[in-house]
Amino acid sequence: MDRRPSAQRRVRGARIALAHDWLVSMRGGEQVLDRIARLVIEDHKPAALYTLTDARVPMTEAIDAFEHIRSSLDRVPLARKRLRRWLLPWYPRGVESLRVKLAREHEHEPIDLLVSTSSTAIKALAAPPGVPHLCYCHTPARFLWSQQDQYTKGRGLRARLRRIGLNRHGDRLREWDTQSVRAVDTFLANSEHTRDLIQRVYKRESRLVYPPARTEFFTPAGEERQDSWLLVSALEPYKRADLAIDAAIQSDARLLVVGDGSQAKALRAHARKVQRQVTKARGRAGRVEFMGRVDDEQLRTLYRRARLVVFPQVEDFGIVAVEAQACGTPVVARAEGGALETVLEGRTGVFFEDPSPAALAEAARKCPENVEENCRANAERFSERVFDDTMRAEMARMLR
Repeated sequence: MDRRPSAQRRVRGARIALAHDWLVSMRGGEQVLDRIARLVIEDHKPAALYTLTDARVPMTEAIDAFEHIRSSLDRVPLARKRLRRWLLPWYPRGVESLRVKLAREHEHEPIDLLVSTSSTAIKALAAPPGVPHLCYCHTPARFLWSQQDQYTKGRGLRARLRRIGLNRHGDRLREWDTQSVRAVDTFLANSEHTRDLIQRVYKRESRLVYPPARTEFFTPAGEERQDSWLLVSALEPYKRADLAIDAAIQSDARLLVVGDGSQAKALRAHARKVQRQVTKARGRAGRVEFMGRVDDEQLRTLYRRARLVVFPQVEDFGIVAVEAQACGTPVVARAEGGALETVLEGRTGVFFEDPSPAALAEAARKCPENVEENCRANAERFSERVFDDTMRAEMARMLR
C-alpha cells in the first residue's frame, strides 16, 4: 500500500508532526515551539509531538494539545529532570527509538511534514520516506561545537564530570551530529549568527527566520525607572551570569537576577564572596538579589522598572534582549552572537567586547537613557505576527 501523502492533502489541511529536544520548562526554544504548534492547529491537522524526555508538566495550551511521544531515554530514572544532560552518549539511541515510533504513526495515518525545533539532537530524527523534514535550528549543539569551554570550565564535581564525558564521547558525538543532518531537508536559522554556524559546522545552507517575541504582551507602561540592573537568564555556565554579578558589585549597582539553573547555588556563593572582598577593600559594594523564577507579569514589571538589562553571554539569538526593548528598556550586551542583530548600538543599548567585569561595567556607564521609543520600534521587527507570516510561508513551501 502506498503510504505517501497525496498532493491534495499536502496543500489543504496537511497532517504535521512536531519534534523538540525535550519538554521540561518554558524558555526561548519552547516559545518558538508553542508558536509553531499554534500555526499547525490553526491551519492544518496536528499529528504527535516527539521528544527525547518529557517532565509531564503543563507547557502551553498549544503544546499540550499534541500527543507527546517520548523516546526510550524517558524511561531512565530522573531523565525527565537534570539527569537528561548526562545522557548525552545515548542521545543517538533515543532519536532512533523516536524514528521507529514516527514510522509507525505514518504507517497508521500518513504524515505530510515533520517540523523540528532543535538546539541539541532532535534534528537527527529521520522522517518516513517521502515526508519532508523542516528544522528550525536554534544552534548546533553548543557543548559540541561553539562553547565547549563554558561547559567544562570550573573546579567543581559537575565541571570535572562534564570534562570527562566530553573528552570521552565528544569526537564520536560530533561525527554523529554532522552525519545526522542528512535527516533534514531544509534548515531555518534563528539568526545570521546561527546561519554562519550551520554553514561552518554542517556545510548546509539555511533560511533566516527570527524567533517570535511577545511584543503585544511586553510593552512600556510609563513606570518610573529604578536605578537597578536586571539579568534574566537560565543560570547555566555559558550564560556568564558571573560577569554581570562581578560588574554590578564592583560598580556599586543593584542587580536583580531572575532565573534558575544548575549554577544557582554556586553563583549565590560567588556573589557573597565577591561582595565581602569588595566591601573589605573599598568599604562598599553593589547588591545582588536572586529572585529565582518569576511569572510573566512579574517579569514584565521588572523589565519596565529596570534602568538597563544586562546580556553578558554569547547567544544564538537571545529573546530576553528583545523582550527588554519591547518594554522600552536598553540592553548592555556582549558584542557577539545574536545580540549584534537585535540591539542597536547607541540607540537601544551598548555593547562590550572584552568578557570581563570591567568592560561590562564601563558599558553600563555608557548605556543610553530615555530611548524607550527607539527600543520599542526596534523590538517590533521581531513580533509574533512577523514570525507567523514567515513560518506559514516556509511550511507551505515544504508542502508544495
